[in-house]
Amino acid sequence: MLKGMFVAPDPGRARLRFASRAVLGIGLAVALCGLAGHSLAAAITGGLAALLALFTVSDPTVRGQVVTTALLPVVGLPVLALAAVLHDYPVARDAAFLAVMGAGVYARRWGPRGHSLGVFGFMTFFASQFLHTVPGQLPELFAAVLLSLCASSAVRFGLWCYERRLPPVVVPAPPGDRGLARTTTRQAIQAAAGGAFALAMGQLLSDQRWYWAVGATWWVFVNTASSGETLVRSFRRVLGTVIGIAVGLVIAVPLHGAPVPTALLVAVSVFGIFYTAAVSYTWMMLAVTVMAGLLYGLLGVLNPGLLALRVAETGVGALGAVIAVLLILPVTTHATTNAWIERALRCVHTCTAQAAARIAGGTADPAPHVSELELLLGRVRLSLAPLVHPLSPLRARKERARRVLALLDDCAREVRGLASIAADPEASHDDRLTASCWRVEAAVEALTSPKRVHGPARGSVALPQTSTVEPALAHLHGLENALAELAVPLRVPAYR
Repeated sequence: MLKGMFVAPDPGRARLRFASRAVLGIGLAVALCGLAGHSLAAAITGGLAALLALFTVSDPTVRGQVVTTALLPVVGLPVLALAAVLHDYPVARDAAFLAVMGAGVYARRWGPRGHSLGVFGFMTFFASQFLHTVPGQLPELFAAVLLSLCASSAVRFGLWCYERRLPPVVVPAPPGDRGLARTTTRQAIQAAAGGAFALAMGQLLSDQRWYWAVGATWWVFVNTASSGETLVRSFRRVLGTVIGIAVGLVIAVPLHGAPVPTALLVAVSVFGIFYTAAVSYTWMMLAVTVMAGLLYGLLGVLNPGLLALRVAETGVGALGAVIAVLLILPVTTHATTNAWIERALRCVHTCTAQAAARIAGGTADPAPHVSELELLLGRVRLSLAPLVHPLSPLRARKERARRVLALLDDCAREVRGLASIAADPEASHDDRLTASCWRVEAAVEALTSPKRVHGPARGSVALPQTSTVEPALAHLHGLENALAELAVPLRVPAYR
């Protein structure tokens, strides 16, 4: 797990920049809250707002990101006010929390913007429970949220707007349906039901920290699209929390809330959250758990018993999610996984065609499609995670699913190599490139057609070592072979 996190592909050092910018933006937001004289609770609220703005806003264009960020307080501040007003009315508060939870999941039907606003709304309500917000605190908290969003936006869209220099990458969601056939509708109902179970059981464990159980259920549902994905995410949520608690006992508890070392370790945790999010949910949850422990230390309430309660509440929340996805309108993995695999294969073809056109002297740029392919492969891995999980009892399907992932990774590696050659101005056109690209297109069509009967012919590229395009042909040859081998596992429903 540790090795995989550090050797995972990071094209253009995107994860490194993502994490570094987050530390800078959140650090600036918290510093400005301190300079403005805000209380610790307001600074934490502001820091969380900055974190969510930098973490969840993922529109494909900078302009879209600006609009979504501007809409965050439009959603978050009324939710924060609602939570504060209902603080002394537990029944109404609980009902409102579950409604916000269901609405937040349902909002995913409107794409990245709906997802961002849904997460921000839920986490605003969650933060109010964490800090026991009351109406008298609202003016200060509103000011802290607005100040922090301005500070993080100044970093994201001004000081360090690397998206302006990168083509936008859009990964379309699987096609939607209507009513209960729509995945987001089913998941919204599941989330509300799972959250109700977590809330009830969490309050039996603690009438003060019950919200951790609801939060655990919520985050299990975020970015999942099937029952299998949710089950695996539940396991990883609990595992990351348990490891994070162990780390917290060693690091956070001995600090006793000392401001300077705690602030430094919070910054490290923030970096870990952003750097690992794309490759390991377990590691991300470890970082989140350590950060939460450090914040409890600053608030003066951290102790080993509280950390143990966090584990129990997380387990209850994960159990609520598992029960909900298994018993209430379950969403099967087949259609979702099939859609992501086909999109990845078609993206392979697009990358190949763009690279060949570039080598032929055109202005095509395969770079954004290579980035899109990495995102699509991430979705494939997430969909296949239930089958390749160590605890999966379906050995034959596990092996086939692993083979599919390995061959898709081979395709991605060859595509990255081909794109790097295309970027070389000395690469020249060769008719063999065109022929090989045609064969790649035929291979993709064979793999994505409904019958999937035949794969491409193997060993069909000759590679005399006389031209500047020989490395490109070598990558195309490797790509053809990987596509040919994919035909075997894809004939069998290894991911169903």
